[in-house]
Amino acid sequence: MSRCRALTRVRCSSSRQTSIQQVRPYHSYEHDLPSPLSPAENAILAAGISHVPTHGFTTTALINGARDAGYIDVSANLFPSGAFSLVKYHLVTQRLALAQNGTSSTTREPTEHRTGEPTNVLDNVRALTLKRLRANEIIIHRWQEALALLAMPKHIPDSLRELALLSDEIHFLAGDKSVDISWYTKRAGLSAIYASTELFMTQDQSANFKETEDFLDRRLEGAQGLRSMIDDTGKWAGVQAMGLISGLRSKGLRI
Repeated sequence: MSRCRALTRVRCSSSRQTSIQQVRPYHSYEHDLPSPLSPAENAILAAGISHVPTHGFTTTALINGARDAGYIDVSANLFPSGAFSLVKYHLVTQRLALAQNGTSSTTREPTEHRTGEPTNVLDNVRALTLKRLRANEIIIHRWQEALALLAMPKHIPDSLRELALLSDEIHFLAGDKSVDISWYTKRAGLSAIYASTELFMTQDQSANFKETEDFLDRRLEGAQGLRSMIDDTGKWAGVQAMGLISGLRSKGLRI
């Protein structure tokens, strides 16, 4: 069964502007997804990400990525948003990775519960959310730098959009078939849960991020109550953005 979804890509224009743009309006999960990046962009950003553990989300990592990909240093100027291009690349590629392999090894087919809710949807949401969080493990010691970039006013629209796309992707892959108002509240609720868990993970010193997993479980258990409190996604987006900024400021980040 196919599903039409918006697809984005990073594209360098003739004016040397780079942004994640729409390639085509729809795609089907019955066919392989095309790469969201041009070969050159993918090469530079993919190589740049490999330098993030050492250099962080910085222009230095981007320049080193250009060198590794066989381009001159000035090629990093093709990305006017600088280090944020690395952050956005990570967000997009890890979200798309869920669609590429999340359904086969992570989720289970939903079955009916006595209340009418599929019993495995929440389990699948948990598994996919945890899988996405674990994709941050190799760079988690640098992720507060990414959060600081995401919380900058000029980047907040992109940040919230990616968070919304991730929540939608997780619910779709989990087997959620809601067609009523809960379609919105579930996604808004998961966005809030994911953002808070990701921030918690940056401080987690437990083995294999066990405390992060427990934190996620507690948040998901309260998801029904959270969804009942969210009745306006636009209002939620503003509150979530301010909450994220306040949380980062409390950690000593200058935003």
